[in-house]
Amino acid sequence: MLRFLKLAKIKQFLATKLGFLTLLVFLFWIKTLFAYFTDFNLASSNLLQTLILICNPFSTTLLVIGILLYIRQPHLSYWVGLIIYGANTALLYFNVIYYRQFTDYMTINTILGYSKVSAGLSKSSLALMSWHDALYWLDIIILALLLLFKVIKIDQRRFSKRWAFSITSIAVLLFGINLSISEMDRPQLLSRTFDRNYIVKYLGIDTFTVYDAVKTTQNNQVRAQAESYDLEPVKNFIKEHYAAPNASYEGVAKGKNVIVIHLESFQQFLIDYKFEGQEVTPFLNSLYHDQNTLSFSNFFHQVGQGKTSDAENMMETSVYGLPQGSVFTTLGSDNTFQAAPSILKQNGDYTSAVFHGNVGSFWNRNNVYKNFGYNYFFDSSYFNTSPDNVLQYGLKDKLLFGESIKYLEQMQQPFYAKFITVTNHFPFPLPEKDGDFPRATTENTAVNNYFATAHYLDQSLEEFFDYLKSSGLYDNSMIVLYGDHYGLSNSDNKSLLSVLGRDPDTWGDYDNAQLQRVPFMINMKGLKGGIQTQYGGEIDALPTILHLLGVDTTNYIQFGTDLMSSDHDQVVAFRNHNFVTPDYTVLDGTIYKNSDGTEVTLPSAKLKKQVATWQKQVTHELSLSDDVNEKNLLRFYTPDGFKPVDPSNFNYQSGYQQLIDIKNQLGTKSTSLFSQNGNQTTANLFKTDAPELATDKSDLTEVPKSKALKESNSNSDSSSSN
Repeated sequence: MLRFLKLAKIKQFLATKLGFLTLLVFLFWIKTLFAYFTDFNLASSNLLQTLILICNPFSTTLLVIGILLYIRQPHLSYWVGLIIYGANTALLYFNVIYYRQFTDYMTINTILGYSKVSAGLSKSSLALMSWHDALYWLDIIILALLLLFKVIKIDQRRFSKRWAFSITSIAVLLFGINLSISEMDRPQLLSRTFDRNYIVKYLGIDTFTVYDAVKTTQNNQVRAQAESYDLEPVKNFIKEHYAAPNASYEGVAKGKNVIVIHLESFQQFLIDYKFEGQEVTPFLNSLYHDQNTLSFSNFFHQVGQGKTSDAENMMETSVYGLPQGSVFTTLGSDNTFQAAPSILKQNGDYTSAVFHGNVGSFWNRNNVYKNFGYNYFFDSSYFNTSPDNVLQYGLKDKLLFGESIKYLEQMQQPFYAKFITVTNHFPFPLPEKDGDFPRATTENTAVNNYFATAHYLDQSLEEFFDYLKSSGLYDNSMIVLYGDHYGLSNSDNKSLLSVLGRDPDTWGDYDNAQLQRVPFMINMKGLKGGIQTQYGGEIDALPTILHLLGVDTTNYIQFGTDLMSSDHDQVVAFRNHNFVTPDYTVLDGTIYKNSDGTEVTLPSAKLKKQVATWQKQVTHELSLSDDVNEKNLLRFYTPDGFKPVDPSNFNYQSGYQQLIDIKNQLGTKSTSLFSQNGNQTTANLFKTDAPELATDKSDLTEVPKSKALKESNSNSDSSSSN
């Protein structure tokens, strides 16, 4: 009897307008969670993230569908509510389909440029559908029929505007709580935006769409006001700032493969450093001092909030990051770039690829790399990412290098290949099975683990170099290694002092600035190497590399200068407008002498004038770079002999199959390592002590079944732009 009364009350409540709203909100909440866990695979790393993930659809759904409460006509309000519900379902479902193809979410520009999306989806739209997709639409059909046949009774009473506003206020309050808790767990969630997955995970699809719409509107307003003449100050600066190549090094690597290794969170002080009597990075130390290596001891990272993505942007375009946020995530999907992959494609017919054991959407790489002109992007979907093989930010370094061989050896030479390591990433966790390097014993866990993960990275590099030499690739390659940014922040440095044996009373801002040095090494057989003491930063890497490869850079927009040039500019700008020179470091107007780190309290008139000149240059340079990024000025300028990149030419979902198809088409003309090795894999030459590969090395030659299945079903006419 009690159960019957409860059911009667529920039925009575559902017969009201508020009850109908509650039903729609509940159904969409269930539907969204189904998409989260079934199609988007939004994983959570702790209980709080799980709770946020479960609750985040509720507030925005209540806010949007709650519009029906404001409509006075009873019948119309119900149908408007159902239409809004259907439209929200359509937004969710289109994101599901898009995610299956591109492992990303639909942006406003994607929606507005539907023709570009449909080109990628039309051929495979049926293949992208799943039997359970009916669950996204079945309830709408049922609800419409129930309304038509009056099974759902229309509540003829008018809903109070005061109550309607109260419901809206509750929705806004719940969203505010959701956002606050999300910011606590993931600071700078909306300002840094390094992965769209995080916004969806914390705030939901609706919020992501609105957020993207706001950012897109802001960006489009800035771009709409831009004119081609806005680029003239930039071109004038680049022309005046240009540094001609060093005749002794120009073109010494012409035609060589280029292998770029991104050393995650690796700082220069680790080179030659011993912890408890053991070298932290013995292999990198040997490489640093190798006669075939150009090693730069005063090379600084110059990243802002974009961290890793800023480093990649500067290394491959010689343009700075943004004062706030990341170029990759804010502008990278649509901006025009003059990046290393496309430059080398058009100056030597280079094939290009990135190897990264994290999801392709992280830092929006799956879109940015297409605009850079990368032919292939081998993300986590191409590797065995079982739980034992990954840490927080992706595949362990030894496994990344080992499992990349099956793709690398199929690439046509010369190639430009970048490897992004992640094991040495904050908070630097490393299972004991992966190494027994001693940990520090400070109160700071990150400091304690930092040396162990750096040592693991060093071991992985040695294994990869051994493979390059045994396979023959080393003899025909130039290898570039760089640290992307600091691993230990200024707050961590307080704990680091006890490990370094430094006195905290004498440590200050100057010392923190000097720790922003990161490694930059260029290694090549026969290269006239040596430790270089000139000052430079990540902005200078691209012109240096291109000149070594014999590429004329005079027509490209590059803010850096060749590190080996006698005209190289040694004023190193930081993103916050501070800077460092060979003799002085200037932080927020305070001048420090590099010779002893002391503050210059009474600078001479001459020094004041010089510092003011440097500061003006730094401010001007950063401002021009911001104009290039924010106004997308490179769309107005195409260098002679350069063809702008068409991102629609690239399909990262079938990279391995594209490599195989090209190799087969070329036949005896194939220049891949696999072809040169008599169509035999070289994976057996990779030797590792990684416990995951110690007994079973099948991962080195086999493509993951999920990826192989996708590629076997993909159309063989996918463009590779190779």
